[in-house]
Amino acid sequence: MRLTRQTNYAVRILMYCAANEGSLSQIPEIAKAYNLSDAFLFKILRPITQHGFVESVRGRNGGIRLARPAESIRLSEVVKVTEDGFAMAECFHDEDTDCPLLDHCGLSHALNEALKAFFAVLDKYTIADLAAPRSGIYELLGIHLLEAGNNKIQ
Repeated sequence: MRLTRQTNYAVRILMYCAANEGSLSQIPEIAKAYNLSDAFLFKILRPITQHGFVESVRGRNGGIRLARPAESIRLSEVVKVTEDGFAMAECFHDEDTDCPLLDHCGLSHALNEALKAFFAVLDKYTIADLAAPRSGIYELLGIHLLEAGNNKIQ
């Protein structure tokens, strides 16, 4: 299984907003941090905004911020919202499959179990966990602390 670029960068946008807590994050800043186009980020924002992970503030000094606390946004939720499907084999989604073993297949059972385990692991992590300060992460994203010991980011 491989996650799409959309999912990858949706999580990264949320991480950026979590690291920038207390301030609005502008799309050009996020795009620069990840070396992406503004247009690509706007495309990614649609599902994460519609599902209540991010809210946008319009206007000259507008931007985006998390709509919920980072601690309440599970990685599994974001992946489920941004991926189209999780069919690991054609019989997972194709009702017209001609496989005679469909209801009794060991492969289907094993893959389904693996998918559940995948989401169980992702469910253990929140955006806050992923955005927790690590050596150099804020500097790499171009986010600077206002002052030592202050959690507010600009």
